[in-house]
Amino acid sequence: MKLYVLKALLSKLVLLARCGSAFRCWSSVVILVMGQMAHADMKFEGTMAWSAYNLGTTGYNQAVAIGKVLKDNYDVNLRVVPGKNDVSRLMPLIKGRVQYSANGVATYFAQEGVFQFAQPQWGPLPLRIVMMSYGDSNQALAVAADAGVRTYADLRGKRVPYVRGAPAINIPTEAFLACGGLTWDDVQRVDFPGYGAMWRGIVNDQVDAAYATTVSGPTRKLEASPRGIFWPPAPHNDEACWAGINRIVPFMTPHFATRGATISPEKPHEGATYPYPMLITLETQDEQEVHDLAQVIVLHYDDYKNADPGGIGWALDRQITAWSVPYHRGAVAYLREVGAWSAADDLHNQRLIERQQVLSEAWQRHVAAADGASDFVSRWYRARANALETNGFDPVWREPGAG
Repeated sequence: MKLYVLKALLSKLVLLARCGSAFRCWSSVVILVMGQMAHADMKFEGTMAWSAYNLGTTGYNQAVAIGKVLKDNYDVNLRVVPGKNDVSRLMPLIKGRVQYSANGVATYFAQEGVFQFAQPQWGPLPLRIVMMSYGDSNQALAVAADAGVRTYADLRGKRVPYVRGAPAINIPTEAFLACGGLTWDDVQRVDFPGYGAMWRGIVNDQVDAAYATTVSGPTRKLEASPRGIFWPPAPHNDEACWAGINRIVPFMTPHFATRGATISPEKPHEGATYPYPMLITLETQDEQEVHDLAQVIVLHYDDYKNADPGGIGWALDRQITAWSVPYHRGAVAYLREVGAWSAADDLHNQRLIERQQVLSEAWQRHVAAADGASDFVSRWYRARANALETNGFDPVWREPGAG
């Protein structure tokens, strides 16, 4: 057995000695020891490529940190390709230029074939989760502290950004406006070409708000700027606020953030979140490689968890195995091996795969019938809703929106 495997085993045995007899601690250490024993059997191609959010974002930083683990332990060169919007992150995956994407909730939109992905060149995609990060941050619409905004309702008449081709930014932005009883018609919409440009825009006083995870790198720049940063709350007991949020983004849940710009355990932010980033791939990706990559993320958690404030979210016990997009069969195999996958998870995952099949079949019928129709998108939304409802699924979106 290689020296680094023996060293890792020793560190886990030391942890075991400290744990005493608590079942959870014992079982966790056993899982990690078993993983170390399998370490030498894991093999990857010499080069791997992931797409991710822009340079400096928490998603990009976490991808780079996991890349260092792959290089140090498996001699894999990970190339992280930054993308300024949802299309530029997912197109390389579809075209085979990257094997994985450290993506956001555009994963869900792409699965559903909605917003940007309702266009003829896209359609619903068979995406799969490898692992996800569910950290101590929130997803929120930050405001410049000098804008005089303390609630989302205060954004009325303010300058709010819209990133072209980025429903993962625009739709949650719309949801937080809805928390305040507002729509895009109630604010001054300012268009930007990408996520980074949007955040430079708020620092440069071009807009008054910007959407991000609370630990994202650009939020620190706003915090340090003369404008400062403030995170309006989405109060968990505000039924009207949450009715507005859930109507637009059903994948968000109430959450108290303890990490982020101006946020701490002593000053938590009451708001909402969803997993970010999610490491995703296509359904066709090699099962064994996905299994081994999921294992690497769990096995080497201690090696990268502090590289970025959101890194702690990759822990095995933070995985949400019943979310809105199915896990890849390779990831399922690994999670089952380590006791983190249940029969109920199997049923939920299969139902999600069935949803994707319904969407795929509906898309094929729609494309064949549309034949270049000018109302292609609106007809697709109707066909999509009908197919999902016929098969017992909630369409969520029944008409084109702000994508």
